[in-house]
Amino acid sequence: MARINQRTLWVTQLALLTAIVVVLQITASFFRFGMFQLALVLVPIVIGGALLGIGAGAWLGFVFGLIVLLNGDAAVFYAFSVPGTVLAVMLKGIAAGALGGLAYKLLEKKNQYAAVISASIVVPIVNTGVFVLGCLVFFMPLIAQWAGGGDAVRHLFIGVIGLNFFIELGSTLLLSGVILRIIQIWQRRRA
Repeated sequence: MARINQRTLWVTQLALLTAIVVVLQITASFFRFGMFQLALVLVPIVIGGALLGIGAGAWLGFVFGLIVLLNGDAAVFYAFSVPGTVLAVMLKGIAAGALGGLAYKLLEKKNQYAAVISASIVVPIVNTGVFVLGCLVFFMPLIAQWAGGGDAVRHLFIGVIGLNFFIELGSTLLLSGVILRIIQIWQRRRA
């Protein structure tokens, strides 16, 4: 019976974090920085990967990617390459969630705060890094058009990614204390 209750608790927590990811990603469209939006959605992905494991982090990243694809945030990239857009967006979310969960699990037993900081750094770096790789593979002609004859790679890093990455990284790091507190409260209730 205790095993069923633990599984029910895990599913309930994952469902709650999934709902938070959906709401944050949909409402994030109201807070834009250039062509990108503030991704506070990375915070519940860090929490899910840390609290519920690597698979849960990957699931939450999958949901994040799916919402990005469905709510029109990737429309400019769809027009250029549908398969490239789907692959880049889904892979960046899934990899960010899974690797954030892995970073947490690797350090959790040594220092839980260091584990949270690591996950809070890994998630936005992987999210942005995989997006950059997707742009390099699928969208460089589009980025070159946006650069208007200038250096397309420079435009990718400064014009397309620039501020957005630092805001995502800063927000997850700034909220790392809150993330740790949430994880500790949930872990105490689970015990």
